[in-house]
Amino acid sequence: MIIATAPGRCGIVGNPTDMYGGSVISCSTVERAHCTIMDAPDLTLSVSGFVQVIRSAEDIRLRGNYLDILKAVLIYFGLDHTNFRCRLSANSEIPESAGLAGSTALVVAVLGAVLEKLGIHMDRFAIAETARKIEYRVMGITCGYQDQHMAAFGGLNYMDFRGKERLAQDENEPLATVEPLHPSVADLPIVVAHTGVRRNSGVVHKSIRDRWLDGESEVVEGYLRIAELARLGKKAIFSRDWESLGALMNENHSIQRRLGGSGPQNDYLIDACLADGALGAKLAGAGQGGTIVALTIKPDRTVQALRNAGAQRIVWPRPVEGLNIEATWQQLIHEYTAS
Repeated sequence: MIIATAPGRCGIVGNPTDMYGGSVISCSTVERAHCTIMDAPDLTLSVSGFVQVIRSAEDIRLRGNYLDILKAVLIYFGLDHTNFRCRLSANSEIPESAGLAGSTALVVAVLGAVLEKLGIHMDRFAIAETARKIEYRVMGITCGYQDQHMAAFGGLNYMDFRGKERLAQDENEPLATVEPLHPSVADLPIVVAHTGVRRNSGVVHKSIRDRWLDGESEVVEGYLRIAELARLGKKAIFSRDWESLGALMNENHSIQRRLGGSGPQNDYLIDACLADGALGAKLAGAGQGGTIVALTIKPDRTVQALRNAGAQRIVWPRPVEGLNIEATWQQLIHEYTAS
């Protein structure tokens, strides 16, 4: 049996400029996505209670349901019922469609388990790039690069995506820069609140993306400034200057709100926690529902304000490991005897 897990993430400052060649600071969530592969006579897929036995090429097609992530990984590697017989199961602790990259974490967990099963080694950059290709090329999701790199690397990271703004993943484009901040600052005082509203990040990104491609100055200049806020945020984090970091987060959200990338549920939670003493608050993901992240040195007070404002779930992000893959002793024995 092979078990792989990967964390979600929350964007501290800089998002969503990972779609625009920008910079982002992001922290992993304790909550993780899980994938298990067990030997079986058929190819069986299972996600959160949804089960399908793959018996034909038609069965492996994407259907817009929970099983699509598993199918997309298999499609990318040319795997189906004829050459990959096992039970592939997945589930997640990350709030669904909440702006915490839960679907991407699941892609990375499934990818990691499949790579282990196939005996293919990839470094974490290659895993992140491959996960994004699966989402963008196979699943047709308009997305940046933050989510895949955070699921692969975990931790608290400053990430730079300059040269990747076309989203095409050309062979000559640079790799992302992933700079771990958690070795120096492991206790970032943040809390995340989920509004309970689900949303599709690809839909949220699409209209602003079109405006950016059209060269609309407000969007272009706004995202250049948000990317700069992430670079300034790294300095504030190293200095433990929480007031400055809070101000950067507030400016980040102000720009995104002005561009129409937020939503009333997000804004209500953000305004509530700021009014009750939080130093900064902004979207943790793409917006239009989803989740907000607050910077606070009075966590109990901020959490109470968020709950009073209707937050459905509270999450405490922490720097944790990225993709983790374990092969049980039965799997190792099988691989040894097969060789």
